[in-house]
Amino acid sequence: MTASEQTAPAQWRIDLADEDATVELAAEVADYIGAGDLVTLSGDLGAGKTSFARALIRYLRRDAELEVPSPTFTLMQIYPDGAYPIVHADLYRIKNAGELAELGWDEATEDALVLVEWPDRAGDQLPPDRLDLAFYVDASSSDTQRTCIITGHGKFGPRIARAGAIKSLLQNSDWSDATRNFMLGDASTRAYERLTKPDGQSAILMISPPRPDGPAVRYGKPYSAIAHLAENIRPFLAVGEAIRAQGLSAPEIYAADSRAGLAVLEDLGQTGVVDEQGPIPERYAEAGAVLAKLHATSLPDRLPVADGEPYRIPNYDIDALLIEVELLTEWYAQHQAGVVLSSGARAIFVSIWKNILGEITSARHTWTLRDYHSPNLIWLPEREGLQRVGIIDFQDCVLGHPAYDVVSLLQDARVTVPDDLEIKLLSHYARQRRAADPAFDMSAFARAYSILGAQRATKILGIFARLDRRDGKPQYLAHLPRVEHYLAKNLEHPALAELRGWHELNMPRVFEAHT
Repeated sequence: MTASEQTAPAQWRIDLADEDATVELAAEVADYIGAGDLVTLSGDLGAGKTSFARALIRYLRRDAELEVPSPTFTLMQIYPDGAYPIVHADLYRIKNAGELAELGWDEATEDALVLVEWPDRAGDQLPPDRLDLAFYVDASSSDTQRTCIITGHGKFGPRIARAGAIKSLLQNSDWSDATRNFMLGDASTRAYERLTKPDGQSAILMISPPRPDGPAVRYGKPYSAIAHLAENIRPFLAVGEAIRAQGLSAPEIYAADSRAGLAVLEDLGQTGVVDEQGPIPERYAEAGAVLAKLHATSLPDRLPVADGEPYRIPNYDIDALLIEVELLTEWYAQHQAGVVLSSGARAIFVSIWKNILGEITSARHTWTLRDYHSPNLIWLPEREGLQRVGIIDFQDCVLGHPAYDVVSLLQDARVTVPDDLEIKLLSHYARQRRAADPAFDMSAFARAYSILGAQRATKILGIFARLDRRDGKPQYLAHLPRVEHYLAKNLEHPALAELRGWHELNMPRVFEAHT
């Protein structure tokens, strides 16, 4: 049985008041179809199949006046221009599926978006992955009233389920009249859209579908489970509310559908903590002060969630820390450093790290937001004090050593933090910690800072190499020299002498980049 056959169809019903509503539906459907996709149009005769196809083709070609004749007599109408060809077919006059070959069907539809009216005439010649729109006349309503049942088969099932969930969420949260503009995706499966109402109000639509389980890599578990990466949107909802409960700035949640992985969030804007010259020291200092406040506070490890059981923050345990550093030996070593490591070298690497990390995991733990760095920090000048720092990425929060987030901020993987500024900001953080707790041990913290700085840099080198090699995202390679510099700098601490020796013997590239 294929994956397409295993995926249950998803349905979405829409009432269309008139032809304008059909045009609007075409614009919506256009957002989740493209080259190589099949859209079948079925239903009552004269219910609007051709009108929908015409509106969709015009929308995709960005030409409201484009001539789109019905292919009833020509059977196929091809629109070759644009990012990909569009084939509009009407199979009403086809007597059997064999006639498709005579039309040159395979050649015409290759890599095209295919719209097919009367798809039942093709028998089993059409692929199982398809989006079907069935239009019906509603005889009990006005002459213009139509009903459309959208069904996603195969790979379209999840797409349609998500589209329907988004539409329902926006309607229920009073954002249905907002325009949607794609903002960005990130290194994960999340995506974001900015919602803008006619009156100028804006919000962020977060699309964070449940994380699919990857292959088991250890203990019968996938990497994400061992590393304690958020498997759904519930951790984001729980930790976001908890951050705000501490008097800090995280996006307010206007509405959420945790099952579908959707949330409408407060738009904190786009003003960051860096400019074209790099880090803005005053803003970085305030971001460090936010961490000092959190780390001096007794924080809960069980957080309420509106839709059910409380969320328990997992521990940043030795297994999670180790599987992260192993990304370097798995991805960075061969694909970036050009080193083929023996099994013995790999085993020694893990053993060294296991010994080093023992003191980290036994220390007092606090919230470790894990991605506390410039891309995830928004500057809010209209707010007061620490609330000027907006935090937008925290779903992978764990209970870990306080030094982790400090090094995440001050050894920013995407922005160069000069060494002198790093030391200045680290001292600023330490003064605030000591003011709250005179027993704060800066020497022990500096040791942990170097250890976790090396751990984080090691992990990031592996992640960025994996994003390039496995996920086709080479843009992350531009940051490798910066992260290599951080790793080499951290390895200068005496606590990491044995690890430094391993790198000098097996992977000297990080030191070459550092000099």
